[in-house]
Amino acid sequence: MPRSLRQTAAGAIWLHAVSVGEVLSSLELLRRLRAGFPSTPLFVSTTTLAGRALAEEKLASLADGIFYAPVDLVWVVRRVLRALRPWMVVIAETEIWPNLFREVKRAGCGLVIVNGRISDRAAPRYQRLRWFFRHVLGWPDAILTQSEAIRQRYLGLGAPSEKVFTAGNLKYDFEPRAPSASFVRLSGSARLWIAASTMPPAGQQDPDEDDVVIDAFTRLSAGHPDLRLMLVPRRPERFESAARKLEAAGIAFARRSQSVEWTGAPAVLLLDTIGELSGLFHLADVVFMGGSLALRGGHNVLEPAFFSRPVIVGPHMENFQAIADQFRAGGALVEIRDPSELAGAVDGLLRDPGRAAEIGRRALICAQANRGATARAVAEIRRAYGEALPCFRPPLPAAAVLWPLSKLWAWGSSRTPRRVKRLATPVVSVGNLSMGGTGKTPLILWLAGRMRAGILTRGYRRRSNETLALAPGSCLPAAATGDEPQLFLRSGLAAVGIGADRYEAGRLLEQRFPAPVFLLDDGFQHRRLHRDVDIVLVDALDPRGDVFPLGRLREPPHALKRATLLAVTRGSRPMPGIERYLRQFNARAPLFYVRTVPECWVHPASGSCCPLNGLPEGRLAAFCGLANPESFWGTLRAIGLRPEIRLAFPDHHKYRLSEVPRAGVLLTTEKDLANLPEVPRNLYWLKIRLEVEDEHAFLEAIDAQLRPATRSHS
Repeated sequence: MPRSLRQTAAGAIWLHAVSVGEVLSSLELLRRLRAGFPSTPLFVSTTTLAGRALAEEKLASLADGIFYAPVDLVWVVRRVLRALRPWMVVIAETEIWPNLFREVKRAGCGLVIVNGRISDRAAPRYQRLRWFFRHVLGWPDAILTQSEAIRQRYLGLGAPSEKVFTAGNLKYDFEPRAPSASFVRLSGSARLWIAASTMPPAGQQDPDEDDVVIDAFTRLSAGHPDLRLMLVPRRPERFESAARKLEAAGIAFARRSQSVEWTGAPAVLLLDTIGELSGLFHLADVVFMGGSLALRGGHNVLEPAFFSRPVIVGPHMENFQAIADQFRAGGALVEIRDPSELAGAVDGLLRDPGRAAEIGRRALICAQANRGATARAVAEIRRAYGEALPCFRPPLPAAAVLWPLSKLWAWGSSRTPRRVKRLATPVVSVGNLSMGGTGKTPLILWLAGRMRAGILTRGYRRRSNETLALAPGSCLPAAATGDEPQLFLRSGLAAVGIGADRYEAGRLLEQRFPAPVFLLDDGFQHRRLHRDVDIVLVDALDPRGDVFPLGRLREPPHALKRATLLAVTRGSRPMPGIERYLRQFNARAPLFYVRTVPECWVHPASGSCCPLNGLPEGRLAAFCGLANPESFWGTLRAIGLRPEIRLAFPDHHKYRLSEVPRAGVLLTTEKDLANLPEVPRNLYWLKIRLEVEDEHAFLEAIDAQLRPATRSHS
């Protein structure tokens, strides 16, 4: 796996589409996942060379990474899971990988099979191994099959009935998209026959479909001098052999890979490229779907059907039996029994345009009647996503070394200070269990604007040890305050007390800038100061794990019992998996969901704001020094930006000029702005705001905790 695909945070969706057919059927699914999960990384794996090439062409604008699927060995699968850190794994069609399935569920990820299919030919082989598949098929959270007949096959293999559903075929949701500027330029009188996805023989008695098509075209040419043929072999390794067959037959032809434009001369075009066929069906007068004369199980007829094109198929449509049965019942295709009938079938449709148009019309009706599988798949993926709760642990050698250190850290963090000091002002702590990256600063600013509160903060990595109490809007360098206090001060919302001893900073703030309540920044572990409300933020995409250095937690999860209010960030209801997990440790604290929303880009050199999609033209480079840089990358992804350069630095990183990327437009965060030695004129920082689900109830829950505290302080 390329190192560029390694994740810095969990939450991704990994879709596996083995080859060309699965990639094409998953295209609309991936589009809807991108729309429904705009800030979530999407990764696509394939198995075949052709599948990878097509995925790079068709899915590159939707996926954050495309790679070859790992070999189904335990240690390989675990390594990929630790690298990608997926929240959800989606398997398209027939792929059943026992080690992948098991390791995905052991890690706590969601696992869904979509467009599930077991063909007539494969069913007996699977049935012989029913004892094995019964166990493997118990791991997915859901299996969505293309038809009821296929559902029964999964049940026959031992899949749990409560997990197997008939959802329809994703291929019915194909969105026909004709190319805006086709390379085909045929004259008005020319008629086009597309021989699509032709296949080699599967056995000695089988025909080679390229031979059949070339022979039929030779015979048809005399009666139809205006007929043009587009020959499309299914596999790239067949392109050269198809070219040799055309040469041997004495047929002049052009190759798409060597031609910018085809005007119909010569009369045959060999389409020796990947991924262009689906956008060319609208040009056809007749389509022959390959894989159906040879014993290959046929190919999908839905794409030409969506363009109302009449389709000819042979007797072997086992891989698409349900679709073939529906089209057959609706009179929406032409069936032939053997190769000798192909020329006559094409001739009949060319000579009777009215019949051809009627078959095409019926094909479109059949294709449109069964749409909706993609919406059902997305709904099931969303449900399983909400139920998932992944945890990715380091490999065994590292875990063995880090485990005792983790226990030592947990012991130290659990020690209660001998003396807890109490300010005269009520204190609301905003903290977390993990080592940063949950969105404490936006929540503190949001609360400060609504509670007229002062803020107490440590001023992490500042160069001064002086305890400070500063008025709102005060201008001090970041070296004296730290980077996060700069955000508090620039907001103008609150006075800020800065000091390693938060009690002394609070006393100083009470003397100079008294407030009805103080907000304690990152204070869950600062137990030497009494707090009246403990708000604990939990990252929805990384809610559990191990104590440092084995994981990112500062304390064991049972420390959540001290929380008086839980706030889940980067998530939205429903997420029952997270809620059940949190309720194991704290059943009484009210639970809310909060998230950050981008507002605009700020140009610090001028002080002006520009819309999220209004950045100047130029090469984009993004950089940040955050505990969780994926939060920034995810926001850029949701906006629709894909910077050519992405650089992640350690949290609170102090930049040198040489570390700032050189590009046309630089993108960063407000926190990083304070750590730059100077501000480039081509730099923009992202202004964000916080949204709290059920804002009134959230503030009321805090107020309910503060009422008795206010009486005791007064």
